[in-house]
Amino acid sequence: MRNNVFGTRLKELRHEKGLSQWQLGELLGFCNQTVSFWESGQREPDLDTLKTIASFFDVTADYLIGND
Repeated sequence: MRNNVFGTRLKELRHEKGLSQWQLGELLGFCNQTVSFWESGQREPDLDTLKTIASFFDVTADYLIGND
C-alpha cells in the first residue's frame, strides 16, 4: 500500500458517506486515531480489517489498495 493509495481512497469513501473519522471508527470497532493513522499512511490495516473496510464501503480490497 505504498504512496498511501489506501489512505486516500479510505478518506474519499468516508467523505462520500458523510462520516467523521470518529464515526467510521465506531462503526468498524476502531478508535478515530487508528482511522487517522490509516488515512495519513502512518499505519496499514491487517488483511481481515482490509476486507471489513472493503465490505463496509461495498468496494473490493483491490480497489482500496490501488489494484484496480
